[in-house]
Amino acid sequence: MSKIIGMNSLEDNRFKSISDFKWCVNSGGEVEFEWKGAVFGIWPKLRKAPNVPLQMVISQVYADNPVSTEKWCDTADELLDYLVCGDRLRDVITQVTVLDRTI
Repeated sequence: MSKIIGMNSLEDNRFKSISDFKWCVNSGGEVEFEWKGAVFGIWPKLRKAPNVPLQMVISQVYADNPVSTEKWCDTADELLDYLVCGDRLRDVITQVTVLDRTI
């Protein structure tokens, strides 16, 4: 018998603390969130070039030029310094609307 897995609610997806966010991205979790009407994505464990270490990237998702909004980071703390609509992610991560997250 197969088991149906339901979707998380926005409250289930919300980051309860900075530590919760760090654990998620350090474990390879992908995140999509909305803040002040803009949608952003975080993709960990990527390589910008073949011979570089794994990194994480954050960018605005539905921008005219998403590449111009991206920031490649070595740590979750660097992600938290990214500006989302003029606010540091660190200051608003527990307030953003997390639309989707893995892990």
